[in-house]
Amino acid sequence: MKTSQNGINLILLFEGFSPRPYLDSAGIPTIGYGNTYYPGGKRVTMKDPAISRERGVELFSSVLPAYEKIVNSKINIALTQNQFDALVSHTYNTGGSDTLFSLINKKASPEAIKDWLTTRYITAGGKVLNGLVRRRKTEADLFFSK
Repeated sequence: MKTSQNGINLILLFEGFSPRPYLDSAGIPTIGYGNTYYPGGKRVTMKDPAISRERGVELFSSVLPAYEKIVNSKINIALTQNQFDALVSHTYNTGGSDTLFSLINKKASPEAIKDWLTTRYITAGGKVLNGLVRRRKTEADLFFSK
């Protein structure tokens, strides 16, 4: 599967755009729409030059398939487009979670999946971040929407 425009919009909304490198909430150099590396695997550094919004879109578009591939390779049941989009958003932000993928593959109860989605990966540096709480809730809502 591929991420729909709705899924792309969700990721871009929560990532926001930064033309200059910055340290994300986990202290990782980041640029553009949450990119921590460039095509080819070179990591973003704090010394990298500023980029245009157009270059940010190019970077995002070049790395998104890697996160789609993770979801496609880890999930072995049929997903709706909304479920796939929610998982790609989560994976783009977190790198993916084998526990989450396992819950979905085992067809755990909606309550168990929703609880996991909304209570994990909401901290950075040991502190709960409201932006991550909102993102996880939005991803969970999307995952369970028709």
